Amino acid sequence: MTRVHFLAGLCFILLSFPVLSLRGGNPILPGFHADPEVLYSQQTHRYYIYSTTDGQPGWGGWYFTCYSSADLRTWRFEGNVFDVFRDTRWGKGNAWAPAIEERKVNGKWHYYLYYSAETGHGKAIGVATASKPTGPFTDLGHPIVDSLPAGVRGGQQIDVDVFVDPVSGKPFLYWGNGYMAGAELEPDMTAIIPSSVTVLTPPGGTLADYAYREATYVFWRKGIYYFLWSVDDTGSPNYHVAYGTASSPLGPITVADEPVVLRQSPKDSIFGTAHCSVLRAPKADRWYMVYHRINRHYLEAALGPGVHREVCIDRMRFASDGRILPVVPTQARR
Repeated sequence: MTRVHFLAGLCFILLSFPVLSLRGGNPILPGFHADPEVLYSQQTHRYYIYSTTDGQPGWGGWYFTCYSSADLRTWRFEGNVFDVFRDTRWGKGNAWAPAIEERKVNGKWHYYLYYSAETGHGKAIGVATASKPTGPFTDLGHPIVDSLPAGVRGGQQIDVDVFVDPVSGKPFLYWGNGYMAGAELEPDMTAIIPSSVTVLTPPGGTLADYAYREATYVFWRKGIYYFLWSVDDTGSPNYHVAYGTASSPLGPITVADEPVVLRQSPKDSIFGTAHCSVLRAPKADRWYMVYHRINRHYLEAALGPGVHREVCIDRMRFASDGRILPVVPTQARR
């Protein structure tokens, strides 16, 4: 057995171990994962994290894993819940940044897993459905977004987010690297309404503050629509989260006066903190940010910092006027 095969087997064994108690600190998942999407399931009353499987050269992962928890501290591996080679007819790999939504329709639970993958001629966004948060997921059979929005000259169809507006009940999809786009979804959540596609890219900013790169995440709190996004490159220690607000799910977005809400903390050996999702604790105004950071042993460019990322969670708090207060990234979670 070669060293490569031994290490691959060891990684499989570690990832397959059913229960993982991780000290209540960060990172919360074993191994390398990125672009985490968090869900609290009303059906199972458990938390779920779906992520890009990292550690592959060239961001070359091709499947998504799922972990679940009853308390946000002890996580159970639920398996590789979606594999673009196995489960799609069109995906060629580069499976990135999943997003999930749970809905109950006519007494039945439905789960919608959105993701990006390579088509052979560029990145596209697909959707797969299931009746349980851990699948099995059935792919729609074709991408639902596979081209740039009108007027956009460059970028990729990646980093998808899904949001159901609690005011109108309508579902929306967001995506884009190099640009931010949003659109209303059809009621069955498997197609966008073409006439609703809106380019939402916040103008301006710099790599020090809010210049948009990717990873839109949208949530609603007390009448405000919050838009989070990532700045700089995912392999940069400067990768960080900025935000703005809007009065509707399709903007326009007003960048916050103090837009940066999560950034690296070198004194704590924490770097590249971004690409986040947001969790509200059930039946409480208690919020968390789930994000990835670069493993501190892989900061040098030659070591591939952009594919050696790990998933973390920390509290997210608000000022009385609704401003998001800076999230403090921690090693031992607060």
